[in-house]
Amino acid sequence: MRAGLTFALLALVGLGTVSCSSGAQQAVAPQPVKPIDASRFFTGRWYEIGRTPMSLTKNCVAGTTDYFNNASGKLIDLDACRMGTPAGAEKDYQGPVTILNPGQNNKVTVQYTVYYIIPVTKTYWMLDHGADYSWFIVTDPAFDMLSLFTRNPRPSTAEVAALTARASALGYDAGELEYPEQFPPGQH
Repeated sequence: MRAGLTFALLALVGLGTVSCSSGAQQAVAPQPVKPIDASRFFTGRWYEIGRTPMSLTKNCVAGTTDYFNNASGKLIDLDACRMGTPAGAEKDYQGPVTILNPGQNNKVTVQYTVYYIIPVTKTYWMLDHGADYSWFIVTDPAFDMLSLFTRNPRPSTAEVAALTARASALGYDAGELEYPEQFPPGQH
């Protein structure tokens, strides 16, 4: 039992920011300035193209984030990836989304539940997005993690380079990013 609890605590550390009731994170990420049309952004599937390496995503490839409304109308975030290869076993975490700045819609929290009992709150800032909602860049307020997402499961090398350059222009050390294997054509 003790080993299980220790593993659970280590897993929480791997998730990055675990919400504490004693206060908020110190923000060092640039403030998101572009408002988001929630009806266009928080729907359907996004594909994770690049990300900061973390223990939680070790060996994870073909990452996705799906936004949908559950039966009671609550917005849900479902993050998933495949273990080892795009055909590998799926690993996922999901939770309800709370928009922290309605109207701007570019700061949210997601209340994940790990091991079906441990609540973990993550705060995400959508730093930038395409006018056509074909891509976005997300971080945490501390700027410790960053991910690049597109609607296209296989963007071109030029598109990935442009997203990486945009992350650098926002002040993130893009040299820290990894680009996991994506779904092959016809699978996603």
